[in-house]
Amino acid sequence: MTAIGMTACSHQPTPKAEGGETSFNYVVDQFADLQVLRYQVPGFEELSLRQKQLLYHLSEAALMGRDILADQNCRYNLPIRRTLEAVYTSYKGNREDEQFKALETYLKRVWFSNGIHHHYAEDKILPTFSQEFFADCVRQVEPAKLPLREGETVDQLLAELSPVIFDPTVLSKRTVQSGDVDLIQASANNYYEGDLTQAEVDAFYTKMKAGQDTLRPISYGLNSRLAKVDGRVFEKVWKVGGLYTQAIERIVSELQQALPFAENEAQKAIIEKLIEYYQTGDLKTFDAYSVLWVEDTASDVDFVNGFIETYGDPLGRKASWESTVNFINKRATERTRIISSNAQWFEDHSPIDPRFRKPEVKGVSAKVITVAMLGGDCYPATPIGINLPNADWIRRDHGSKSVTIENITEAYDKASQGSGLSKEFMWSEKEIEQSKKYGFQTDNLHTDLHECLGHGSGQLLPGVDPDALGAYSSTLEEARADLFGLYYMADPKMVELGLLPSADAYETAYYHYMMNGLMTQLVRIEPGKNVEEAHMRNRQLIARWAYEQGRSENVVELKQRDGKTFVVVHDYARLRQLFARLLAEVQRIKSEGDFEAGRKLVEDYGVRVDSALHEEVLARYKKLNLAPYKGFVNPRMTLVKDDAGAVIDVSLDYTEGYAEQMLRYSRDYSFLPSYNE
Repeated sequence: MTAIGMTACSHQPTPKAEGGETSFNYVVDQFADLQVLRYQVPGFEELSLRQKQLLYHLSEAALMGRDILADQNCRYNLPIRRTLEAVYTSYKGNREDEQFKALETYLKRVWFSNGIHHHYAEDKILPTFSQEFFADCVRQVEPAKLPLREGETVDQLLAELSPVIFDPTVLSKRTVQSGDVDLIQASANNYYEGDLTQAEVDAFYTKMKAGQDTLRPISYGLNSRLAKVDGRVFEKVWKVGGLYTQAIERIVSELQQALPFAENEAQKAIIEKLIEYYQTGDLKTFDAYSVLWVEDTASDVDFVNGFIETYGDPLGRKASWESTVNFINKRATERTRIISSNAQWFEDHSPIDPRFRKPEVKGVSAKVITVAMLGGDCYPATPIGINLPNADWIRRDHGSKSVTIENITEAYDKASQGSGLSKEFMWSEKEIEQSKKYGFQTDNLHTDLHECLGHGSGQLLPGVDPDALGAYSSTLEEARADLFGLYYMADPKMVELGLLPSADAYETAYYHYMMNGLMTQLVRIEPGKNVEEAHMRNRQLIARWAYEQGRSENVVELKQRDGKTFVVVHDYARLRQLFARLLAEVQRIKSEGDFEAGRKLVEDYGVRVDSALHEEVLARYKKLNLAPYKGFVNPRMTLVKDDAGAVIDVSLDYTEGYAEQMLRYSRDYSFLPSYNE
C-alpha cells in the first residue's frame, strides 16, 4: 500500500500451517466468500496519554473519509448502500426469510467491498434476492430514510437503482485494466465523468505534463475526478471547497485536533502540511508533505491519510482515499532495521543490469508496526505491508518508508490455524512441517523485503515517463517487489544477518509462493473468469513464468496423486535462478518504460486461467468450508474522561460486531450527499 504518493501493497497472506489454540476470538463473521476477523492492538496500554490522544484523533480522521471511497468506486454506491441500510434497519417481516437473509448477505458484501463490485475480483456483485422483493421492501421504508433527490419519488429511486443492482450488463466491472476496449468507458468506477474516452484522458494529461520538470514530475490527476461537460474536459479536485469537501472538512478538523499531541516538531509539520494540501488540493504541496513524511523516522506514532493508491484507476493515475493509524513495534522492528541498514548491499548485489541499480540508496527506513485503526481503501480488507511514497523521484532523492503490519499478519495466522488447507494442498509432510516451523517467519520476512527494499530498489533511466507502463504498471511494480524479496530470501546473507534460522528456511516461502500463484489463489476467481486484480496477476505471472521456463529441467512440477494436483518443487536453487532472470527483465521493463514487453508479460502469464485446474481447486477448497477473502473490524476507540471532563485515558473495545460497526460508521461518519456530481 502506498501512503503519500506511495507504493502500497495489499497482498493477502499465503496459506498457513495449522497450530494451537488461542483465547482471543479472532473470527467475527463469515458469509459468501468472506470472513471478517478482528485484530488486537498489543502495546496500546503502555503508550503515554499524549500518544493515545494523538492516535485517537488520527483514528477519527481515518474514519471520516469512508464515504469518499464508496463514491470513488461507483457513483451509485452511496444511494444503494443507504437504501439497503434503510431496508435492513426498518424491515418488519420475518428476518429469517430466505429473501431477507439474501438481502442481508448482499448488504454485508456491499459494506465489505465499499460498493457493489467485488473488492478484489472487481466484478459486480449480483444479489440472490428478487427485484420484486427489493422493491416491496423499499416501498415499506419511510421515505425520509431513503436517499431521495429533491422531488424524487420512491418509484423513481427504484427505477434508477434497480438496473444497477440487478442487471449484470450495467456497470459490470469496477475497473478494466486490459483487453481491446476503451478502458475508461468499460470501467464502472467514478474517477471519470461525462462519457470521456481513454484517448481524451490521455490527451488531457499529456498536455498537462508538457514542459514539466522531468526530474521531479508532479503526480497529475492523483486527487481529482476528470469530467467532461458540454465538450469541455476539466478536473474536479478533491479538497476543501471542492469535490468531497463535506468529508474532507471533517478529516481536516480531526487533524487540527491532533496537532497539540504531536510527538515532536517534525510530526507537527507533517500534519500541518497535510492540512494545507487538503485545503488547497495542490499536488506540489502533497509532494512537500510526502518528503516531510518520509524523512520523519523518529516518531513512534505514524499514519497514512489521503489519496494514495492508483490500483482502482484503469490508467493508474487517480488515487483512492485510504488511511491507517499505527505505532512502532520496537521489538519486531529490529529485523527491519537490519534489512534497511544493509540496503546498499542488497542494491549492489541485485541480479539486474547495473544501469538500473541506484548508485546510492537514500533514506530507506523500515519498521514493524501495530495498526490501531483502518480506514478507506484499507478497511475492511487491509494491506499487510506498506512502502511509501509512490513518487519515484521522492524515493530517489529522499528515500522511502516501509512497514510490516505484524498485528494484522498475526491475526491472519491465528485465524487460519486448524483450517486443513495445508493438508489438502501441500504435497507431503515435509512441506507441511516446514510450513509449521518457518511459515509465519518467512511470510513476514518476504513482506519486509518486498516493502522495505523491493519497492525502493532500482531506478528509471533519465527521461523515462513514470506512467509509461499504463494499465500494467501496478502489476509489474508488485511483481518487481515480490521477485526482489523472493530472490534474496534464499541468499546466505539472510542467515548471516540472523533473519532466518537456517539455510533451507527460504524453501517454505518458495513453496508457499508457487502453490499460491499456480493454484490456491484461484479460489478467489469465479469459474470462466480471468485474473483481473493487480496483486493476483503479479503472483500468477511469477509462478506461471517460473513453472513454464523451468519445465525442461523439471524445476517445478504439477503432480497428480489420487486425482488431485499438487505443486512439487524439485530444485529450489534453480528456482531462485529463474526468479533472478525474471527480476532482471521486469526491472528492465520498468527502467526503460517498455510498455509492449510489459503488456506481453502480463497478458501471457498473469491473466488467463487453466479452467480444469481452476475447477479442481474450487471443488477441493469448498470442502474445507473456508472463505478465500478476509477483512477486519476495527477496535472501538473511546476517550475516557473524569468528572471535570478532562481526558484521562483512551480505551479500546474489541466486542463490536461486523454489522454493528458498519451501521455505526454509516450513522456517525457519513457526510457526503448520496450523489456527488
